[in-house]
Amino acid sequence: MHGGGKRAVAIWPRRHGKDDVALHFTACAAHERVGTYWHLLPQQNQARKAIWNAVNPHTGRRRIDDAFPKELREATRDDEMFIRFKTGSTWQVIGSDNYDALVGTPPIGVVFSEWALSDPQAWSLIRPILLENGGWSIFITTPRGRNHAYRMFQMAEQSNDWFAERLQADETSVFTADQLATERAELVAERGEGDGEAIYEQEYMTSWSAALPGAYYAKVIDKLEKDGRLTTVPYNPARQVHTSWDLGAADTTVIWFMQRTDFGGWAAIDYIANSSVGVDWYVKEIKERGYLYGEHLLPHDGDNQQLAQPDAGSIADTVRDLGLNNVRVVPRTPSVANDINEVRKVLPMCVFDKDKCAHGIDALRSYRRIWDEKLKAYRDAPLHDWASHPADAFRTFAMGKPQERDTASTPIRRNIRGIV
Repeated sequence: MHGGGKRAVAIWPRRHGKDDVALHFTACAAHERVGTYWHLLPQQNQARKAIWNAVNPHTGRRRIDDAFPKELREATRDDEMFIRFKTGSTWQVIGSDNYDALVGTPPIGVVFSEWALSDPQAWSLIRPILLENGGWSIFITTPRGRNHAYRMFQMAEQSNDWFAERLQADETSVFTADQLATERAELVAERGEGDGEAIYEQEYMTSWSAALPGAYYAKVIDKLEKDGRLTTVPYNPARQVHTSWDLGAADTTVIWFMQRTDFGGWAAIDYIANSSVGVDWYVKEIKERGYLYGEHLLPHDGDNQQLAQPDAGSIADTVRDLGLNNVRVVPRTPSVANDINEVRKVLPMCVFDKDKCAHGIDALRSYRRIWDEKLKAYRDAPLHDWASHPADAFRTFAMGKPQERDTASTPIRRNIRGIV
């Protein structure tokens, strides 16, 4: 990067200094080129804990004070986790769940920390900004299964324009063999053999194949991939396409496009995810795809008037007024756990378009339970992060059970391997 490189991805084990390396590089960059620099973590509360307030155990000082000595600063704003340097450059640590609120001040250098746990939509928004202004980006993480971070690393390894490196803890000098053995044993004792081994393999051996602890659907998605059901899925014009939504106001709205197969299963043929746009934008996108539509399934808050514009009725009413027919609101059920079990029943019957639905597939793999550190047990509730919205939109589909009506006397049959 000091030699002029613009892209880097480092898959380094726990305690290998990923964030510290990135912070110190950013300090140099901010004094070589005046501009805006960001350090992104998956969520805003993580950003404060892991970077802004964190103390380096080797120096006894805050990490930001090690990387950005106060003598270099013109201003420091604790409430915004923001630093302005005397050169005129600025640096801020933020959550990638809040990236769209900052697009008015385009960055020229961005660090994506814990990239495997971050919303990949953040990079989709930021990458054209950096491409236009010649900026750089660094992605640092340990693996979390074969998701967007895995695909990025595979791409970067084959690219002359990227630095790509994956290290295992037993290849570095951070821990001795005895320390690693002890850590492995303690993780197994604390979390059980399954989770303990998976955490060790991910965090220390940087394994892409280790199971994602607490994941609801990861094993099912892995089985679908093994069976060839993450593939290219063409639209069948002889059958209806149903949409299934999760709604967000300031949050992300997600829509799956589902079509019944000729073998009794379901095909996810398309997918939309966006934020900070109105309902009219989604309706326009749906219409422009040109599919023959059946039902449009909205979650229970589709009847919520507060999500729509004042005096415009509910989201469901707005969607109808904008020209979509057969809009149905799927009622809230008393048990999220039961809903998740319904999704588990539906997923094995599905085939997914691996390109159009890539973001949604990653989310289904990453959707997981909350681990309670105090109780040393999983809570009976899912973690709310970037993966929640795609998973909830698919849950709307599983609970809504679209009503299928044939639109041709002889459906077009397509040979898609593995559909049941």
